[in-house]
Amino acid sequence: FSGVLSPEVLRALLELQERLAATTAWAPRAGREVKLSDVCYAPLNPQKPALGDCCVNSVTQYFQNNGSRLAMTATQTVGKETGTVDWRDHLIYCVNSPLSFKDITTLELSCMAEYGGP
Repeated sequence: FSGVLSPEVLRALLELQERLAATTAWAPRAGREVKLSDVCYAPLNPQKPALGDCCVNSVTQYFQNNGSRLAMTATQTVGKETGTVDWRDHLIYCVNSPLSFKDITTLELSCMAEYGGP
């Protein structure tokens, strides 16, 4: 992987997304503060979406926008070879199988986004 897909860059991206998701703005016509969940596309919960229902397209969605999942590692044995699997293995799997609810590594993470879609 290149420097663009380093764990540090992915964590920084996740932090930036969290800050942007927490942003509010005054809407004079509505007479109130509005937030992302007020204006986002939420295909699985369009009536009253929470922030996690918003469709935000990002590589961090392969980890459900969760820093703990991004940091996970596990020992995996395939045949006689034992090694460590991490975010790279999960990402490669999800890029090839984006509709999977559980990858084939011992991490067993879902490829589905936080909002529930691919």
